[in-house]
Amino acid sequence: MIALALVGHSDELLRALRVMVAQAAPAVPVTIAGGTASGGLGTSSPGIQEALAAALRASDGDGVVVLFDLGSASLALEIALEELPDGDRARIAVSEGPLVEGAVRAAVEAAGGASLEQVCAVADAERVTPKLPPDWPDRPGGRAVAR
Repeated sequence: MIALALVGHSDELLRALRVMVAQAAPAVPVTIAGGTASGGLGTSSPGIQEALAAALRASDGDGVVVLFDLGSASLALEIALEELPDGDRARIAVSEGPLVEGAVRAAVEAAGGASLEQVCAVADAERVTPKLPPDWPDRPGGRAVAR
C-alpha cells in the first residue's frame, strides 16, 4: 500500500494531521518530519530522510507520496531526497497539493489500492478544488463573506 510522508515546520501540526488522516484511512502508513531537532519551528533534512525511509519500509515497495506545508520545506526535502539511493527515490512522488486536503484525499485513495501515480495525482488535484460551494454568498472583492 502507498504510504504518506508529511513534512512541515511544526511537529505538533503534523502529529494532529496524522491523527486526522488515520481516522479517514486507518490502514495507510503515515510518517511525519516536522520541526527542528531542538523542538522549534523549522525543517530538518535528516528528520525528513528518516521519515522517508520509514515510509518506504511501511509501503512494502509500493511507494511514498510526500506532502509538505510551506515552500521552504521543499529545500530540506530536496536535500533529503538527494541522500537516498536511486531505487528509493524512484518510489517517491512529491505532491504540490495542499498539506491537509491533499493528505486526507491521498490517504483515502491509497486505502483503495491506488498506484503511486494515482495517489499523487489526487493530492495534486486538491490545489484547484474549491473549498466553498458554488452557491456560497456574495464575495465582495473576490473574498468569501460569512453570513
